[in-house]
Amino acid sequence: MAQAGADVPTAADAPLAFRPVTPDAWTLIVGALLLVLLVWVAWTLTRLGRLVDRVDRAWLALDTQLQRRAGLAEELARTYPSAVGEDRAEYLAAFAADARRPVDGDRELAENALGRELRELPGDLRGVPAALRTDLEGTAIRVSLARRFYNDAVRDTRALRRSRLSRVLRLHGRRPLPRYFDIDDRLEQAAGAGRPSL
Repeated sequence: MAQAGADVPTAADAPLAFRPVTPDAWTLIVGALLLVLLVWVAWTLTRLGRLVDRVDRAWLALDTQLQRRAGLAEELARTYPSAVGEDRAEYLAAFAADARRPVDGDRELAENALGRELRELPGDLRGVPAALRTDLEGTAIRVSLARRFYNDAVRDTRALRRSRLSRVLRLHGRRPLPRYFDIDDRLEQAAGAGRPSL
């Protein structure tokens, strides 16, 4: 014998019916999305500011090492011309002066010329104090590291600024994109560690 009311479906047995989203629910959804967007914008602006500072600090470190390398090269050329050869000393001094204040404004070209000249120095710089030779070698390493840190900071800044949402919202303002600093800073022959003198 069947029980009365057993065939009547209850609310728990009924399939979930589609209920239209109320205006209050839409307001909550839109508010939540706006809040997420605001948090992301605030985070991105903070990150962009930190990256700009990082690029500035990295450039200062790189510029310091480049100036130091030019100063040491000039000291070597002016103080010990016989160790590098009279003609080469004149070229080295000229390249060092141009690297400090490039005449044509192309710093990378001037630094490449100086680096090439330093790599072509004789392996044994007779008469040059060991401290100066060591300083030149150490500066070559520090230039390479500083350039790598600078270019890493530029890469990170460019990647964040080129993201689609950053461009749409123009979070970078009117600041120009930082440029990479590309020079040939090979270390295998820097500062007189290259070919032996003849």
